[in-house]
Amino acid sequence: MTSSARPLLNRRLAEFGTTIFAEMSALAVRTGSINLGQGFPDTDGPEEIREAAVRALREGRGNQYPPGPGIPELRTAITAHQLRRYGLSYDPDTEVLVTAGATEAIAAALLALLEPGDEVIAFEPYYDSYAACIAMAGGTRVPVTLRAHEGGFRLDLDELRDAVTDRTRLLLINTPHNPTGTVLTREELTAIAELAVERDLLVVTDEVYEHLVFDEAGHLPLATFPGMRERTVSIGSAGKTFSFTGWKVGWVTAAEGLVAAVRSAKQFLTYVASGPFQYAVAEALALPDSYFSAFREDMLAKRDLLAAGLTEAGFQVFRPAGTYFITTDIRPLGESDGFAFCRALPDRAGVVAIPNAVFYDHREAGAPYVRFAFCKQTAVLEEAVRRLKALAG
Repeated sequence: MTSSARPLLNRRLAEFGTTIFAEMSALAVRTGSINLGQGFPDTDGPEEIREAAVRALREGRGNQYPPGPGIPELRTAITAHQLRRYGLSYDPDTEVLVTAGATEAIAAALLALLEPGDEVIAFEPYYDSYAACIAMAGGTRVPVTLRAHEGGFRLDLDELRDAVTDRTRLLLINTPHNPTGTVLTREELTAIAELAVERDLLVVTDEVYEHLVFDEAGHLPLATFPGMRERTVSIGSAGKTFSFTGWKVGWVTAAEGLVAAVRSAKQFLTYVASGPFQYAVAEALALPDSYFSAFREDMLAKRDLLAAGLTEAGFQVFRPAGTYFITTDIRPLGESDGFAFCRALPDRAGVVAIPNAVFYDHREAGAPYVRFAFCKQTAVLEEAVRRLKALAG
């Protein structure tokens, strides 16, 4: 036992308790509810990629520590993917780093690039690890709020410009955006790039949903914009693209100096991870375009199924342009507190969702919004829709 009254958890992390995902997933298990809260698929990805992992295990590839930057096959596959899809050329030996999922990539980038007191601008609402990683790095987060507008959420570029100060070090960008489903436009990205160059800012871009962009939207990596390749750390994820979230394979692509900096932090986090799975992901990235198209079309159909059901149940639905999440407004149901609503929803309808307020510094701005995940089997979504109709009655 400690002999001091000093809190065990340091001040930087004192505001962060157990994540809402753990709470709501436990609630789903306890109540037997359909879990549309946490964003993980309920089916595995391509069988040939799973077999590639089994083959690597049996052949003894990756069962011991892989190279620190990642196995050469995967680094080469990542650079080929970036070149084929976006025209971005990277050196697989010096400009790619394989990480234990995108979450580690974000943590390592912020730990490496921030000094205590540096300000980081992030778009609110944001994935909850952003706030924790900024805090662990000793940075100060400065939220710029995406606001509901014409059926979606949009960035106010004037608010973004006004948020930059002499203490701003880095922009933390997420597009396609979790939880709102916003996909930043060419005009918005151009303005962000111009601001970063003008104010000499680094940018970390979380692009893990790059292959889940719908309708007329398109994913445009910020690193492709003028002046941005040398100041942008781009982050990708095999879990989101190939539905193997438990494998924890992510990556960073950036200029050599930035990758070296991020690697300096990463080596003292997990050092290395996911050895056999790295070989499988290298094969996955080489899948034909038909895989990525079919993956997107499947998620699009599921988006439309859940969006229609939520609308029928009485929610105001913000149809996402990307990701596999739908944000809804619960005020048409006579509700205004997302936390209370989500904690009661399993008993009311047998479905679990996530209150968006957990993704905000300004909790009141997110209070009436609730997020649902649609990366589930069609039959599961159909049953969830059937249950949610009870709210309209």
